[in-house]
Order: sequence, then structure tokens, then C-alpha cells
Amino acid sequence: MSITKESAFESNIEAHLLGHGWQRLSPAAYDRKAGVVGDEVIAFVQASQPKAWQQLVTRHGGESTAREKFLRVVVDALDHRGTISVLRSPVKDSGVSLRLCYFRPASGLNVEQGERYAANRLGVVRQLHHSESNPADSVDVALVVNGIPVATAELKNPLTHQNIEHAMGQYRTDRNPHDLIFRARTVVHFAVDPHRVAMTTRLAGQDTVFLPFDQGSGGAGNTGTAGNPPTADGYQTAYLWEQVWQHDAWLDLLGSFVHSEGGRVLFPRFHQWHAVRSILEATRRDGAGVDRLIQHSAGSGKSNTIAWTAHALSRLHGADDAPIFDKVVVITDRKVLDRQLQDTVSGLEHTPGTIVRIDEKSDQLKAALEGHAARVIITTLQKFPVVAELAAKDAAAGEAKGVVGRRFAVIVDEAHSSSSGDSVAKLKKVLGSGEGGEAALEAAEEAESAAYDESVDAADEALLASARNRGKQKNLSFFAFTATPKPKTLDTFGQVGPDGSKRPFHTYSMRQAIAEGFILDVLSGYTTYGVYYKLANSHPRNDPEMESRKGRAVLARFASLHPYALEAKAEVIIEHFRNKTAGKIDGHAKAMVVTRSRLHAVRTHAALAAYIAKKGYDKGERPLRTLVAFSGAVVDPDAPDASGVTEAQINGFSDSQLPKQFHGDDYQVLVVAEKYQTGFDEPLLHTMYVDKKLSGVAAVQTLSRLNRTHPGKQDTFVLDFANTAEEIKAAFEPFYEESFATPTEPNVLYTMEHDLMAARVLSRVEMDAAVGALLSEDPAQQSVIYANLDPAVGRFAALDEDAAESFRKTLEHFCRAYAFVAQVMPWADADLERLFLYGRLLLLELPTGDNDPMPQLSKSVQLTHLRIAVASDEAITLAGADEPGSALPGEGKGPKAEPIMDKLSALISAMNDKYGADLGEADKVWVDQQWVVVKEDDEMREVALNNDRGQFEMVLEQKVKDLLIDRHDKNGVLFDLFFANPDFQASLVRYLAGTYDEFRQEVAT
Repeated sequence: MSITKESAFESNIEAHLLGHGWQRLSPAAYDRKAGVVGDEVIAFVQASQPKAWQQLVTRHGGESTAREKFLRVVVDALDHRGTISVLRSPVKDSGVSLRLCYFRPASGLNVEQGERYAANRLGVVRQLHHSESNPADSVDVALVVNGIPVATAELKNPLTHQNIEHAMGQYRTDRNPHDLIFRARTVVHFAVDPHRVAMTTRLAGQDTVFLPFDQGSGGAGNTGTAGNPPTADGYQTAYLWEQVWQHDAWLDLLGSFVHSEGGRVLFPRFHQWHAVRSILEATRRDGAGVDRLIQHSAGSGKSNTIAWTAHALSRLHGADDAPIFDKVVVITDRKVLDRQLQDTVSGLEHTPGTIVRIDEKSDQLKAALEGHAARVIITTLQKFPVVAELAAKDAAAGEAKGVVGRRFAVIVDEAHSSSSGDSVAKLKKVLGSGEGGEAALEAAEEAESAAYDESVDAADEALLASARNRGKQKNLSFFAFTATPKPKTLDTFGQVGPDGSKRPFHTYSMRQAIAEGFILDVLSGYTTYGVYYKLANSHPRNDPEMESRKGRAVLARFASLHPYALEAKAEVIIEHFRNKTAGKIDGHAKAMVVTRSRLHAVRTHAALAAYIAKKGYDKGERPLRTLVAFSGAVVDPDAPDASGVTEAQINGFSDSQLPKQFHGDDYQVLVVAEKYQTGFDEPLLHTMYVDKKLSGVAAVQTLSRLNRTHPGKQDTFVLDFANTAEEIKAAFEPFYEESFATPTEPNVLYTMEHDLMAARVLSRVEMDAAVGALLSEDPAQQSVIYANLDPAVGRFAALDEDAAESFRKTLEHFCRAYAFVAQVMPWADADLERLFLYGRLLLLELPTGDNDPMPQLSKSVQLTHLRIAVASDEAITLAGADEPGSALPGEGKGPKAEPIMDKLSALISAMNDKYGADLGEADKVWVDQQWVVVKEDDEMREVALNNDRGQFEMVLEQKVKDLLIDRHDKNGVLFDLFFANPDFQASLVRYLAGTYDEFRQEVAT
């Protein structure tokens, strides 16, 4: 039956295209040697540029000669420059400049450009015999623009027992990548069946790599997994020819998305193309002043999506044919992304000076914002406070140019880290109009007139202007991109969904990215280890009292930094790496060790290096070597040199060289503290050893360092000493599919405002005076600020301890909450703005409380037992979050529990119950006990005081043997190890010889 044949599928696609602006082209019209449909090239030029064509005919002495020579010029240009360049830029023949394609003009003001755009000729060819190497070879469909083939497609029909896999296989095995049409003409190739689409930009035989070009099972821009949503009418893949190949969309894709550089073609994935198109459509409809959040997973190609969005927004015009935005500002903190953005946008924009990257000086940013040439500005958020100061100086000098009346699109990369705080407020002050929506302005004005008389209005107007600068601005549109939107980010930039929660405007989920193979599932190989230990008080008669929470933290830190714990973990890490990881990715696999502090990083790195050296793993053909990464200098309190050590000193080269050095073959393991846990893109990273509590966004970002794909990289592995599988699962699930959050109720601020004003610390008169001086930005008014803070400081000091601490905490919580909530408040409130501005200044002046500094317990506590064992080794499976997040949990007030005081002995007992309940004789830390025995031996003290270290060690070696023999029953494990292993015997004596220094220091002091 013909209805089940592949040709029916092919005919239905062609019929749709022919009915929507495409034309049928004969396969015979294609010139295999030239790689073009010559008649179409000439027809387009004649229709779109008749005067230039006639000029060319005159110069060549006739129509036939002009046709022949011009086609030769076109073919040479295609061979030399490539298809995308020829479509976007003119070719010249005998001094006549001609274009091979016209793209839709940004506005309708230029009628001639609109007519030329309408002259474009889009053609579809079925069963194109394209091959010069095999004349019988043909592709199912070829797409042609003005005579130049730009795409091919192989179609398969499951009703004839073939699907997309067969289409991809046909490209790999039956198509010659050296044929002209594949080598130097078409830019993309689609494998299509009624259910799925895949694409590639380069044929390479069996090495051809296809990428999914599906919508996702939830539909375009929504959450889901791989594939396409079911449909009750038509093909699941109809979006390809109905949307992507749609006449205007296809020309726009070729003109504004496809990027060619160094022979490599960058073609957007479906979600990238759909996201940009959706942003443009919504912005063209709504104009400036509407924020949008784009949740695109790691591995989604977010950098390119941002670049395409920036370029498109810079050219976007509204229904009135006027630009919607005067400038596009891209905010990023990643220098590599800066360059990628600039390179990608530059590939689409040829006008010099329209793209500016501000790397250094803030006055350059100010000039770019105020000037007219720059259309896309790439910079960092931290420069805007300086720009605000420069603008204020210009205003004071009467030289302000400013940006008044301009509209800005602000694209924020990793929105959760760049969407709150003073820097954003300064950005809004620099770029904003100082006005929110009309309703907000009217409400604010009514509040002013109702509450205060005319003498107060002027001061309140300055406060309202300041408050409006924090909120939404009608001339600013934020486009926030992130893979892991926090509830605050969702509340700030998200849109209210049908269920009343805030959701992203467009989503490409982690779930879909994993299913489509763009990232690896870092939770599929996850093993957690339990670290169990017991502690003892070294001086039982000294049993100090301390705050319970801090005391427990210190005890946990002591246990984690204990040499035995570090050595035990080092053995687990290195042996696992050698046996499980080293052979991965064709022997190039890397590992990262994530530690909880800089001191942990330094000691962990030392423990790893010591274990490697002890086992001889640093020798041979493939020596195992480690690196460490942390900021600043670390002072180890137990090290003889207390001057501190830096990352560069340990590694032997500068910090900036570390990524390159780690990527090479010389180093395999990187120990980190904070650094390289976000934004670090090393596809060879296969395994992560986690020795730090992780939660929320930090957990997802840290573990996602592993998810990058690489040839030969089939899986990843995590060995976690610090977190349970349940904790990691809870951290990932809010970001696995589409994230959502409950909108914040702005009225939560008024409860805190009431409590603060009722505490009898704040004076409205003093607040008005201090804030008025602050907003004047006049340095001469600084003394006024101090004069109106000092009385409040005095009243605070007179409060009793509990009331003072309650006031301080409430003021801290209010300032943090207001800084966020002011961004989403639909009105401006002068009272809240006044309290915020004054409160931030007052917090800097309030005397610091006791704060119970962390107790120093290292000399009072002894580790007696230790065991490290596997707790779970099953893959962590995710299902997505069931409940929305909250931007201000607990209404932003923080925990209210009073600190609990406890004895050290009680804290040790509690820690032992939690971490050491099942430990026994086999888990005792015997070596530490020997240190205590030696230190209490009067004979050894005398030897130390009267001999050099060498003689001391000779006596000590015999003493240790005697001790072990005398205590054989209790030291059975240690006894066997000592007498059977000469290396261990020597290392134990060296370790215990450290008592020599302690003996002599006691006398010296």
C-alpha cells in the first residue's frame, strides 16, 4: 500500500512546504560540478537587483557571458569563503557588488529592502542525485536558498521497518563526505522519522556525530525528557517543516544563528533556537520593562544561546518600527564566556564598534552606555557601582550625559549569583528610568500625599526615587539565564503560572539534557562513605562549658583534620583512583577532591602526596601527581612555619596556569577548597571525592563539574565522605525538571519594621537627617550621617544583652529581606527604604557582641577510634520537586532558637553517640595512644633532654618494642603490623620521635 511507504512521508513534507512559500525544484537543475542550481542563482539576482545585473551584463558583453562568468565567481566564493559568508556578504564581479540572499530588515521603514527580501527563492528538491563519486547516489530532500544548497535530510518511515537510526546510518555509511555538496555547500543534515529528529553539521563517515533536534517530551520550552510530545493530529516531528523550515524562520536561522568559523559550523539545537525565537516574540509583543527567566541546564549551550539572544535583541523593532532597546548589556563574571560571546555575536554582526567588551576601566563602560555606536556591551556587574559614582560626579559638575530616555535589555548569566545586592541596585540606578509601572507610581504618589505634608514630600520623593531604583523599571528588561534558579531568582525574574507559582519563561531541563546525551548523569555512580569515630577528653579534670552548636562543629573539625582521618581518606582516594578511575577516558581521566576549608585542602593534599610517595606511585612511566587550589595564604596552626603557604607555592607555578596544567598528562588529582567548584569546564574530569557538606545550588554546581561529555567518557563517579544519598537527592530534585517557587508576600517586611521601631533605638528625625545626607551624595554631609547614628548606637548600648541581640538580628534580617523583596514589590514605600538605608549604616556602627568565638579544643581532645566504610553505593534517581521553593523561608527572620550551653564532656559523649556507637576494639587508634605513653615516660624525657635526636630515636625504637610486647594483648593488631612490616616500624618510630621536640620545648618554656 502506498500510504505506508516512505515516499508518502516525503510527499507530505514537500506538500506542506510548497503550500507555504517554497517551490519545487527539479533534481536535474542541480549542477554537481558547481554545487549550485545555476538558474535559481541568476533568477534571484535578476529579481532582487535588476540594475546591478544589467550593469554586469553590460560589462561582460551579454546575458550569456554574464551568467557564465558570474556563476563562476559565485562558485569560487563558495569554495573560498563558505556558504554562510556568501549568503550574508556580497560577492563582487567586475566591480559590481551583488548579494546572494536578503534577510528580513529589522523594520518596515525601508521598502526597497522589504521588496528584496520578498525576492528570496526557497526551493525543495526530492531525490537529489548530488554525488560526483557515485552518480546513482541521492538524498531524500535538499533545501536550496537562491540556488545554493544549504541542508539535506534523510527521511525514514517505521511502517517500512526503518527509523531515525537507519537515517543516521545512511549518512555514515552511504554518503561520501568528500562529495562537494557535503564538503563545501550544505551546512546541516537532518535525520528524520515521524517521531524524532537529529542533525549534524559535518559528515565524517562512521565518526559522524548526530545531535538530537527534538522538542522534548514536554513540548518546546517546557520540562520533559528526550523525544517529542505525543500528538493527536499529524506527525510528532511536524515542527521541523512547519516551524524550523518555515520560510521566514529558515531565512532568519541562516542569517542570525548559523555561525561558521575555521571550517566548523555552529548550528543551534532546537531548544536554543526556540528559546531565542520565543524571547523575541514575547518582547516584541510586550515591549521593554518585562523580565524573563530562562532555565537551561548545564550542557545546553547556554553561552551561545545568550550570544544569539543579545544579537537578536539589539536589532529587535516593535510594531511602530522603532527599536525596542537602545542597547543590550550582557552581565557575566566569566572571562572565557566574554570571549565566546564576543566571537559568536561578531560572527553575526559586521559593523565595527557595535559590540564592546569592557574588561578593565569603568569609565569605558560609562562611555559605551552613553554613546551611540555600541549596541551590545559585555561587562561585569561589579563595574556599575563605579559607573554610578562617575555619573554622580558628572552631575555635580553639570556635565551629566546620562542614559535618560534609553531602554536597555540586560542579559544576566547565572542569574542567582548576579541578581541581588548593591551592585544590581547601582545597575538599575545607572540604567533605569527610576520609574516602575504606572500603577506603582500612582500608588506611591497617593501614599505620599496622604501621609505627609508638603514639607516632608521633597525628602520622601528622594526616598521613593531610591526605592523605585531597586524595583522593576519600565525601561529595563532583564533576561536571566541559569541552570539552577533559586527561589529568589524565580521570584525576581519568573512569571506567575496557572497554579500561582513563579516559573521560568523557557526551560531546557537537566532531565532532558541527560536523556539527550548532552551531559552525563553524575548521580548514576554515587557511593557514600560513613566516617565513624570516637573522641576522648585528654584532660578530664578540665571540662569547660561552651555553646553546644559551636562546640560540636569544633569537635567535628578536629576529627576531620586528624592525621589518621586524613591518611585513611587518602588511602581510599588514591587506591580508588588507581583501580577504578585512572583507566577511564582512554587513560586520561582526572579526579577532584572537594574539601571543606582551605586548611583541609592543604592537609588533604599533603596526605595524598605522602601516601603516593609511600607507595611509590609517583614513579614509573605514569607517575601519579596531585595539585591543590585555594585562595590566599593558609596558615597551618600546627606547622612549624606559621607564615602561611599559597597555592602557587605548593604547586610550583602560578594560579592562572593551573587549568592548563591539570588538563595535561602530568597531573591527575586536584584538591580544591571553594575554587573550581563552579564554572570550571574540564571534560576529562571523571571522578569526584567529596569531603564537604553540600546542599542546594552549591551541591548541583559542584557535582556538575563532572557532567561534561568527552570522546571515550561513558560515565562518572562520586565518592562522598560527607553527605548521604538522601541529602544529595534533595539538593538536585528542585532543578531536575522545571523549577518553581511561591511568590513572596511583600508585607512580611512590615512586621519586622514594627518590631524595630518599637525597640526604642531608632528615631525618625535622626533617620531622616542621616538618609537625607546619604542621598545627597555630598561628601561634605558625611558628618551629618555620623551625628545621627551616634545617638542610636548609644540607645542600643543601653539595652540589656537579650534585647540588644534581638534588635541586631531583626535589623540584619530586615536589610537582607528588603534588598530582595524591593525587587519584586509592586509599589515603592518610603518608610521601608528609609529604614533599609539607615539600618545598613547603623549595623556598621553597632558594637560587636561577644559572639562566643569558636573554642580551641585541639589540645583537650583525643581521637580514640576511627572507621571509614561504604554506607551506600546505589545510583541516586531523581523525580523532580513536588513542592515550590520559598524565597524567604520563615519570612526571612532566620532561626529563633536560643544557644544551648554544654560541658565539653557532654558534647564528646553526644558526638560519640552519633558517630561512634558501633565502634569497637578493631577501630581503636592505637598509634595515638603510644604517643601518650611515650610522653608520660620519665626515662624518655631524660634521654631527650641529654642527647641528640638520633640517639633519642635509637633508644625509642627499643622502647616501642618493649611497649608493644608488654601490651601485646591490647595492641595485637599494632604488634603484628610493627614486627611484620619494617616500613611501618620505621614510620612509627619517626612519628613517635616527634615527642623529642615536645620534651625539649617544655624545658625551653
